[in-house]
Amino acid sequence: SAKDMKHRLGFLLQKSDSCDYSFSHGKKEKISSSQRVSQEEVRKWAESLENLIHHDRGLAAFHAFLKSEYSEENLEFWVSCEDYKKTKSPAKLSPKARKIYDEFISVQATKEVNLDSCTREKTSHNMLEPTLSCFDEAQRKIFTLMEKDSYRRFLKSPYYLDLVSPSGPACRPENCKSSHTHTLDCNSNIISQCA
Repeated sequence: SAKDMKHRLGFLLQKSDSCDYSFSHGKKEKISSSQRVSQEEVRKWAESLENLIHHDRGLAAFHAFLKSEYSEENLEFWVSCEDYKKTKSPAKLSPKARKIYDEFISVQATKEVNLDSCTREKTSHNMLEPTLSCFDEAQRKIFTLMEKDSYRRFLKSPYYLDLVSPSGPACRPENCKSSHTHTLDCNSNIISQCA
């Protein structure tokens, strides 16, 4: 409801600008008010999911939105796959692949992603001899799923709308240093959620 959203936004605005934002696998990113995103950059996020998730602040905003919907596992899987593809040591491939598989794909996965049985089976087969591309098909399917579903909802949510229009309800003169800002000032608090 509108009252709940107002309460949530008020709560988020009270959070510290530099709180830790934890993401999958225990990684921590520091997001502070000094890291601002131009309105032009925020508008680019609406052009494609790729633009959004290849920008640190966009990724953080999208993750915060998905977390509010209890559906962050798809994005965390996608990020894990991106990280996996950067693995340089062949000795690390198998344990890393197993960890991703166990966390997101196996029948007993703690954060099971929504894959069709054919893709799941193929990925499972790839685990016999993991390569850098063993998750490619599954990652592609999850990207498409996010693109058609959660990304569209994100663009209509306060997590995006409050960033793209800095004069929105979350940005009042008492919360902002400058009311004619062209970069994200008080709205950066929405992204600065603590996990």
